[in-house]
Amino acid sequence: MKEPELYDDDGRPGESRDSPLLLERLHRTLARWNARRLHAEHPTLRWRDEIEDDLRMRSLEGEWIEAERSALSPWTRDVPRGPTAFQRWFEALVDEGAHHPASMLEPLAERATLSEARWWMRQELAAGAGLDALVSLTRLRMPDVPGVAPAAAAGETRRLVRRGHALGAESQGNVVWESLALSNLAVAFALNRRYGWHAVGALGAVALTAPVRMERMAEALVRLGIAGAEDDRAGAGDETGAWIREVLVPRVAEDAERAPLLAEGALLWLRGAVRCARRYRSELGVAASSPGAH
Repeated sequence: MKEPELYDDDGRPGESRDSPLLLERLHRTLARWNARRLHAEHPTLRWRDEIEDDLRMRSLEGEWIEAERSALSPWTRDVPRGPTAFQRWFEALVDEGAHHPASMLEPLAERATLSEARWWMRQELAAGAGLDALVSLTRLRMPDVPGVAPAAAAGETRRLVRRGHALGAESQGNVVWESLALSNLAVAFALNRRYGWHAVGALGAVALTAPVRMERMAEALVRLGIAGAEDDRAGAGDETGAWIREVLVPRVAEDAERAPLLAEGALLWLRGAVRCARRYRSELGVAASSPGAH
């Protein structure tokens, strides 16, 4: 599969020089809003004002998602609609290379100090903060699709928390906007029914990349001599392969128009993961493992 621009140098195709600042403002604003709308509160006399605030924020959220979709349209418009071809296309997303998001974490696993590993884990905890909502609401929205959330994605938050506890990393603190953006993407897919199939595609991308990401984190913990690095997902790759064949592909066979939506969800998640990995390496001053890794 030809790599779309989610793998180019700065991870932000078509965006102006000052856009990182705008993106940071956007995602910090969305993250604060998502924290409010996912937590229970008491009734207030301002409920009408709150509805108006939510409408404004939902419009902002929608404009962001649609802009991201538009950026990927050259690659998603030709996604295979046939079940077998789509299966091959989706499985190819996990092909490892220097620009695979999990492979980009290799230098961190090999060289990060304890304080750097804690910082890295803090970012990962923030990035995964929306996954529980994505898994739960996708299951609720599609009760007629057994196993709609792959096991590797469904257990991702639990594994991240366990790794974070082993490292002593706090989920609060300095978090880069790229990590917040990945969580915001999960919440947007979870809470907007028009992105229901995007949610399924994103969960597939999480499942495809999770085993290698967890392996990189475990490598760092083992190298730093920290207990709790054991990996309980040795068979995750086989489970995800079965999920693609038995859950994802039949949904495309039922309706071929779901294929580009599933593809967009997966690619948007991978694009966000690449942005995170690039930012992590930049912040920690960690270069590629070898001269040929770029």
